[in-house]
Amino acid sequence: MGKGFNPDSLKSFLSWEKMGTRFGAIGLAVLLWLFVVSNNEYSMAIDMPIEARNLPARHALKEEVPSTAKVRLHGTGRSLFKTIVLKNFIPNFKLVLDLERISEEYEFRLNDYFERYPQKVVIPSTFDVNYVEVIYPSSVHISIDEYKEKVVSVYPDILIKPAPGYALVGPPVISPDSVKIAGSRDIVENITEVFSETDTVIDATNNISILLSLKVARGQLIEYTPKSVSFQQSVQSISERIISEIPVRILNQRENLQAFVSPQTVSLTVVGGIDFIAKLKPEDIFISIDFNMWNSRKQFYDLKVQAPSDVIEWMDLSPQSIELVVTKRAG
Repeated sequence: MGKGFNPDSLKSFLSWEKMGTRFGAIGLAVLLWLFVVSNNEYSMAIDMPIEARNLPARHALKEEVPSTAKVRLHGTGRSLFKTIVLKNFIPNFKLVLDLERISEEYEFRLNDYFERYPQKVVIPSTFDVNYVEVIYPSSVHISIDEYKEKVVSVYPDILIKPAPGYALVGPPVISPDSVKIAGSRDIVENITEVFSETDTVIDATNNISILLSLKVARGQLIEYTPKSVSFQQSVQSISERIISEIPVRILNQRENLQAFVSPQTVSLTVVGGIDFIAKLKPEDIFISIDFNMWNSRKQFYDLKVQAPSDVIEWMDLSPQSIELVVTKRAG
């Protein structure tokens, strides 16, 4: 049994919006067909690449050169259609600006320039179209400067948020941590550092190892070597560990007095990345008492704890205060 008639489908098909789209597509196809098969001649505006070549040795551009110009070409409908289809795949379709004799500044008035040097308009003969004029831009300003190279530090512009129960451990490792920049002397001399493109990692649970592209300031013609850097960051699950036998150090001792602490070692619990705290040694935690706080009428003193920066927190110091015994040195 065949499908029944659906009034809603017909209504949708005949809706003004869809009908307009269909008729527009059909009309465009008909016009395109007439244009392609036609031997009539037309003029058409087409984007054409601009190539600035023969930059003087040891010089660099200070400003970007427009990548394309809108030009008017003349030819048959078939030839113009062929040009539109193939122009992005043929390297010898471009406008050439010769910079060989420029010292610092020059204004290329494009129509005058290409009228004087028609060979700088490069169009394959197989396209069978003729150049008429440049529509836009009317001119191109060229500014060049001495070439300079310099090495600057790289800073990653990346935000990492570990997942609950995880922590970043240690500083990130950037490789290489500096790059060579090259270009116009005026621009290069004012650059002291470069940053990576902005990136974000959310809810990280594993070590991060990614490639970061370097951020190029808009309008700055600077070469980077290399163009990207490796970024690595350790991410570890959070755990805790009791560390015992941590020595107590006495600060600011006096030459005529000898001081002892009792007990000589203490213990505490550290919280941090599981691999990081597993490698901690008692000597890595600095626990001290300041002899300047000593008073002959006071027996017990509080301790000062300095843990490595990647320890998230410490707790349960035992004992929390110790006895400071002071005697005179013999002789």
